[in-house]
Amino acid sequence: MSETFSFPRRHLLTAALGGGAGLANAKERPPLTVAAFPLVDVIAKDLLKGWSQRHPDVPTQVISRQYDDHHTAMTTALSTSGYLPDVIALETSYLGRFSLGLGLEDLSAPAFGAERFRDSFVPFAIDTARNRQGAIVALPSDIGPGSLFYRIDLLTQAGLKEADLTRSWEDYVEAGIQLKARTGAYLIGDVRLLKDIIVRGGTPPGEGQFFDNQQRPQITSPRFVRAFELAQKVRRRGLDARVEVWQNDWAEMLKRGRLVTEMSGGWMAGQLANWVAPGTAGKWRVAQLPENTFCSYGGTYYAIPRRSAPERKQLAWQLIQELTLDSQRQIDAFRSQDAFPALLAAQQDAFFDQPVPFLGGQKARQLWRDAARRIPVVKMHKQHKFADEVINAELDNVLEYGKPIPKALEDAQALLVHRANR
Repeated sequence: MSETFSFPRRHLLTAALGGGAGLANAKERPPLTVAAFPLVDVIAKDLLKGWSQRHPDVPTQVISRQYDDHHTAMTTALSTSGYLPDVIALETSYLGRFSLGLGLEDLSAPAFGAERFRDSFVPFAIDTARNRQGAIVALPSDIGPGSLFYRIDLLTQAGLKEADLTRSWEDYVEAGIQLKARTGAYLIGDVRLLKDIIVRGGTPPGEGQFFDNQQRPQITSPRFVRAFELAQKVRRRGLDARVEVWQNDWAEMLKRGRLVTEMSGGWMAGQLANWVAPGTAGKWRVAQLPENTFCSYGGTYYAIPRRSAPERKQLAWQLIQELTLDSQRQIDAFRSQDAFPALLAAQQDAFFDQPVPFLGGQKARQLWRDAARRIPVVKMHKQHKFADEVINAELDNVLEYGKPIPKALEDAQALLVHRANR
């Protein structure tokens, strides 16, 4: 039976390790608990091995759930104050939603002093961790600098060069037309990926993807029109394979050279090499996204629940600092789990200058490092998830049922106006 690729981002293909056993009798003293999801749980458990030696009187426990189950459980725990862990690992997209509420501890407060570390991380990562009041509510551990993965063999076969893919989004689509004609391969797995990155890349600094800084929807703006028009062109020319990322058919197409490009975080190189398509080693390269678009695909933050046990908060804070501010620990996690460090000091390690064999010896980590430092902050709105669903539904109306693009965007805009401040 073929395996189903169901985990999003770099957390796919790793089974949850279960609720870790405490290192001391929990009846004697409640354990310091870390709630995490796959791959992040491995990093936390590695750290806690050394922690236990330094703190033999502090029992510890890692509670691991699959990606979606973990974030659902944490949403429930924060809203009900029940079964709260001492430290929560949060993926970037969820952090934005959590930071809009009151469930996370203010780490900028004097008791923690997180502001003194703000210059230790790439700017967008620490700014993403701020709530509406500007307080830091989590510290970043790893990030996913976005890049364009492309098959150099297929590009060469079509008589094209990297610049033909990256000059502009329009050129990217035009290159896809030539690639399909000359190689038979699809440009991209699904057109939604193209729509998403064009919309994100055109977001004005300091605003949200769907709402401006006055909480007003921006769905009829030129970047949405452009994204929808290019998506429509891709679908009409048959350039997207209409396969969902992380599913079996997507993986099979990557293995068989049926997909020319993939837009994802730097961690995708490890996923392709180790799990998805190891037989394609040497055939892939990476470039900055078209038009030098800089964005992040995923990442991990650590936070403290506001209503967790007060007597363990300082220990939790100490643990978070070890998880995020230790350069060697960050590099070890990068080597073993493809966890690209948000810590600037870690990015100076010689590991960044080493060639990546899967990418034909390209020094891709340098490219990802450059991207990481140029990623802008995109503000999260409380209706972000709903807005994303609305936009995708209207894109389907355009692609599947021929709805005019202006009408589709106007309808999405009208619906979000009603939901913006709920």
